[in-house]
Amino acid sequence: MSVLLRRSNAVPVTSQYRFWLAVTGTSPLVNLDLKLPNLEERLEDAFIEEQKTWWQLGNALSKDTNGALAHMPTAGSFGSDFGIMLAWGRLVKELAYEKNVILVVCDDPWLFHHLAEIEGVESGVKPALIWKTLYYNLRGFFVRARIALRNALAALTLSSSRKIFASGETALLVYGHPSSNINGYDAYFGDLMARCRSLKRLLHTDCLVKRASELAKDSRTMSLHAWGNPWFALSLLLCRWRPPEHYLSGPNGWLIKRAAIIENSGGGPAMNFWQAHCQEQWLNIARPSCIVWPWENHGWERNLCRVASRLNIKTIGYQHTVIGPHQFNYAIYSNHDGLKSIPDVVVADGPAYLNEMVAWGIPESRLVIGGAFRFPRFSDDLYDLNGPVFVPLSAVFEVAFSQLEIARVLASKGQRVLVKPHPMYPVSFDESDNLVCAKLPLAEQRGLSAVLYSTGASGLEAILMGIPGYRLTLDDRIAIDVLPRGITTLSVTIKNAAAAILEVRASHSIVLWEEIFSDPDIELWKSLLFSDIDSPNKIHMEN
Repeated sequence: MSVLLRRSNAVPVTSQYRFWLAVTGTSPLVNLDLKLPNLEERLEDAFIEEQKTWWQLGNALSKDTNGALAHMPTAGSFGSDFGIMLAWGRLVKELAYEKNVILVVCDDPWLFHHLAEIEGVESGVKPALIWKTLYYNLRGFFVRARIALRNALAALTLSSSRKIFASGETALLVYGHPSSNINGYDAYFGDLMARCRSLKRLLHTDCLVKRASELAKDSRTMSLHAWGNPWFALSLLLCRWRPPEHYLSGPNGWLIKRAAIIENSGGGPAMNFWQAHCQEQWLNIARPSCIVWPWENHGWERNLCRVASRLNIKTIGYQHTVIGPHQFNYAIYSNHDGLKSIPDVVVADGPAYLNEMVAWGIPESRLVIGGAFRFPRFSDDLYDLNGPVFVPLSAVFEVAFSQLEIARVLASKGQRVLVKPHPMYPVSFDESDNLVCAKLPLAEQRGLSAVLYSTGASGLEAILMGIPGYRLTLDDRIAIDVLPRGITTLSVTIKNAAAAILEVRASHSIVLWEEIFSDPDIELWKSLLFSDIDSPNKIHMEN
């Protein structure tokens, strides 16, 4: 026995163990000096090692009707924490073989049960399942009721707008981004609508009616809600992901149970089923000739590809954002039907990301570089050794608080720090002479000495701006790395971040914009959108 598994209210005396660690969401009152060394690195290594397990389970679970539109089977690291749960399991298995006795503190009932079954683990009294289960089930019921009513009303309100779309047209299928407007600009595709006047824009069902109505003023934009059946929307009240029973008793059964109950409590499967319903109705009724969308290989996108293929409608997925080693969902390996649920053509925004997608299993014959609409070129005078440190706060509150803790340490040492709260999930803090709330985002800053980030694309922006970036890794979750292979920033922890930033920021590598991205190739885009040529490589050669 090398691992003691306990709840946070039943921590043994320090003489019974050498080191301790606490899993996600647990705050034990124990000696910080005895915390397991290198926990951040070991957790991240375990997470990467479990990618094949996640792919295999996702592949199997997505064959089921409900599982095809759940988040966990897509192996999406942003949409599900299943990979982190697998990582905790792998790490505890490793610790069970070590000589030192390790205390593992866990209050999550499903993860606790999972860890308790590992050989070499001596567990205490397990957390009760009944109250957590009841809470999640009640929450899920009320969330689904709200989703059902909201979508039914949206379908009724927007149904008249479907007449804008004529059969055989080409459409952008996008999210209702706040930066998009009615003057031909879309946050995902730049000025492509202005350049291609025949393009229509369809809005994903997560776009609220008010925003959809605002964008519809251009007479070229409509919401997918318009094709939804209000009666079908009401049936979403009963829509839940129910994994097949035999998966709930296997080696990862407790974690699959956990994933299902958490997803159902948030209404994700219900919302994905509504999206799938609306887009299938649209495809069957409107019969577009071609669809292009910001592709991330989510469950609803895989469904879109299958239906479009059956109706002989061309699909183009645009790799519009960053892809890194932790974003397992971009790989084809969790797709139970392989390339059948991948777009006919996948457009990369640059050479680095084309190579990234090849590594994830997409054939080069289906890939082409179309350029980056969302990542501008930067001037070469943005780095200043004596400038402030920029801290873009994460959308995850716990991570943002950790970044603020480091920012305060830097400020106390005389370093000027600019903190930029997340626009959607702001965190307030007290300013001081050296700790200031930034008004401008990172891309509009000048004269910075370093960037401390954790999640999101800020690390990539820092590299492109010629500014050293520091990725804050954590001991209770994964800071999803979105940098392409071969391009890195320095990983730091709460304990060593301030010292690392102050000591080594003068030395950093320079990465050219052209190594990662390409300028938008509008002629190529026009060929893809309005040509019958199926091969992206053939289109590329002709242009």
